[in-house]
Amino acid sequence: MRKLMLALAATVVFAGSALADPVRISVGSYNLNNLPFPVAQGLGLYEKEGLEVTVENFASGGSKTLQALVAGSTDIAVGFYDHTIQMQSQKKAVVAFVQLARNSGLVLAGGKNSTFDPAKPETIKGAKIGITSPGSSSDFFVRYYLQRHGLSADDISLIGVGSGSAAVAALEQRKVDLLVNYDPAATFIEAKGVGKILIDGRSDDGAKAIYGGIYPTSVLYATQSYIDKNPETIQKVTNATVKALEWMNSHSAEEIVEKLPKEFISGDRDTYVKAVENAKAIFSKDGRINEDDIKIPLAVLKSFNDKVAAAEIDLAKTYTNEFVGKVPNAPAN
Repeated sequence: MRKLMLALAATVVFAGSALADPVRISVGSYNLNNLPFPVAQGLGLYEKEGLEVTVENFASGGSKTLQALVAGSTDIAVGFYDHTIQMQSQKKAVVAFVQLARNSGLVLAGGKNSTFDPAKPETIKGAKIGITSPGSSSDFFVRYYLQRHGLSADDISLIGVGSGSAAVAALEQRKVDLLVNYDPAATFIEAKGVGKILIDGRSDDGAKAIYGGIYPTSVLYATQSYIDKNPETIQKVTNATVKALEWMNSHSAEEIVEKLPKEFISGDRDTYVKAVENAKAIFSKDGRINEDDIKIPLAVLKSFNDKVAAAEIDLAKTYTNEFVGKVPNAPAN
């Protein structure tokens, strides 16, 4: 009898797994702009929606995630909204459907020997600048800064250094003079005495000073064809992610870190908790994409990206709030 019960239990578990909707989700890096995604994982919200999620982390930056999506090796990407604009300029339909970070979160930090003074933009000439990867939003940050101040990409050197502790190490070891990155790297830099923040885009005022407005960054996006073929899966992913955003809004940084998968936490825990606290203001509360805010990434890209500048970009085709609008009101536990 006991053997029969065990066999039945195994059958139920197998059947439950077989009934789960498989979905492949890739994340550009474990910077804090993407934090709501691992929070949803840690809370078990994707499983509660009946999803079997396979995750791949491209630690080198969001541009690699975008490549994986376009190549068809992932279904959904945790990446930056501006990628959807880039893809439309290349006649590829990539659509954002949940906003994770409503603001940039990027900072520009200088090492101990840096001679760059933001009050004198020309002092950036000759600098080796660390970014997450070529084609990433940290890359765009630098190019837009140069363009606004009458400078050229030929005036500096851009070096891909990834994010998190690897990026901090590049600054500490003087492989780069300046670093454009996100939290937790931003908080680690000051906590370790590696350097100081020279330009800070984590606050609304900071973003407006850099970009002229709020610059939405991390979103969930997928190809339009995948969304059309898998609306139920997209809705389930949206439900789980929005519930994670709502949960984060009502919990402390300490409680948020407690729910994270271990592989997401870098550096010492206390500093990481402080980094989460510093970054909390950038997160969306409801996952909705603001139609006015997305005009800022378009303006930034047009300033230096010839393909985007030459294209007729229809922003209405780069995002949808359809699925966010259907999320049930049940809170995450």
